[in-house]
Amino acid sequence: MSPRFPLPELPDNESSNGRECPGPLPDWTPDLSGPVPLYRQIAAYIRGKIGSGSWPPGTKLPPQRTLARELGVNRSTVVAALGLLAESGLIEGRHGGGTAVTRPGNGEGGRGSWLAYVEEGRHYPNLPAIQAINRLEFSPGLIRLGTGEPGPDLLPGTEMAAVMAELAQGPLPLPYEEPLGSLRLRRAVSAELARSGINAGPSSILILSGALQGFQLISLGLLPKGSSIVLEKPSYLYSIHAFQSAGVRLHGLAMDDRGLIPEELEPAAARTGAALLYTIPSFHNPTGIVMDLERRQQLMEKTDALGLPVLEDGAYQELWLDAPPPPPLKAMDRSGRVLHLGTLSKSASPGLRIGWIAGPEPVIQRLADIKMQTDYGASSLSQQAAAIWLEKGLHDRHTETLRMKLRERRDLLLALLERHFAGLASWNRPSGGFYVWLRLKHPLPLPKLFHAALAEGLLLNTGDLYDRSDSRHLRLSFSYASPAELERGIARLAEVIRQFGGQV
Repeated sequence: MSPRFPLPELPDNESSNGRECPGPLPDWTPDLSGPVPLYRQIAAYIRGKIGSGSWPPGTKLPPQRTLARELGVNRSTVVAALGLLAESGLIEGRHGGGTAVTRPGNGEGGRGSWLAYVEEGRHYPNLPAIQAINRLEFSPGLIRLGTGEPGPDLLPGTEMAAVMAELAQGPLPLPYEEPLGSLRLRRAVSAELARSGINAGPSSILILSGALQGFQLISLGLLPKGSSIVLEKPSYLYSIHAFQSAGVRLHGLAMDDRGLIPEELEPAAARTGAALLYTIPSFHNPTGIVMDLERRQQLMEKTDALGLPVLEDGAYQELWLDAPPPPPLKAMDRSGRVLHLGTLSKSASPGLRIGWIAGPEPVIQRLADIKMQTDYGASSLSQQAAAIWLEKGLHDRHTETLRMKLRERRDLLLALLERHFAGLASWNRPSGGFYVWLRLKHPLPLPKLFHAALAEGLLLNTGDLYDRSDSRHLRLSFSYASPAELERGIARLAEVIRQFGGQV
């Protein structure tokens, strides 16, 4: 199969080198009609990057193969361009391989440059594969088989436009909101949480700039450096670095088809001195598993006996497709041990960047203080739009329609897997959320599979993003790709795995 898309160079999920210049290179425009040869155009392009300070001294250039793919030229053309730059003294070979922008003669090119700080910052960089996915999701023509958000055709554009029009009729909310967020929105969120059994008044709710901010605030404001948390393995939290960057260690707990195994909790908590448990009980990311009611009750009993706080991620709990899940852990909480995260990003609008966290008032006040120090509050415009969205019942009506459409896409994906993946893999039948957790019949080097699929125009989320030791799983999403894209993409993916598997 011949490559259809340029491939980024990615190591096997190691920390990325902060001094390697990013790709792709969207501002490259070759002049094919003029007299200047392509290699000289490329040399001028890179010279401009260096001269403008975009690629300061010490920046590692992408490998020649990557540059050739990104620029759409032969490798020999890139080699000629780099030769010109080397003759000019602008780039040099580095000890251990690779090419970099030349440092000044005193060898202290990093002094006085932001580049010197890139590798010293406390916040870890994303995994290289996550960085690539974040960039490639905006590449036209790719079929996104792993994206964890609703596709554009599933978002309520017309209804949200009406909300924005109503918002524009009155005085625009241009000032800051109070530290906890808009009281109007917190009242609406409180009413929404009550529908799932969670009793949280407006003073027990903090409005977030997306639920992901909750992880950052908790890691910065509540947990001491060097502490540990326990969580399901695999888990979404392994693919982000909010806790690890704050010096918090993650320790995985085993799961089965009923969710986290409560018997695993006590010995793990004793062994690690865990500060909290993080869990996604409803339509778990990435596996889609629903923790049943008995398990939830056992888990609450265990954490109560251990005195272990719980961070409950409820991002997917309203996206049930067959039947509503059991009540959230927060609905069973009588001692204030559970913090509950929620969001509008998985249903109404990722772009609004509105989430919330519910919990004991002193904890919420502490997190609000940290939030005020970081961004001074979520967008006032987004908060008021979200309040109208919830108050008018638009959210309930949209979510009901969204469930119907997701159900159709889930069933389509399952039918396609039956048609194309028999003998290649096994999979679950999710009862909600976005994901099918596909288990390959034979282990494969997943970073190489990622590349092989990308060459065929398929963007995957491989299992090693959620468990570094995984070599057998793919997180397939039925929420983003259109039905036609799912038809093409799943057939093409099966072909990639068959041909790729024969080469391992």
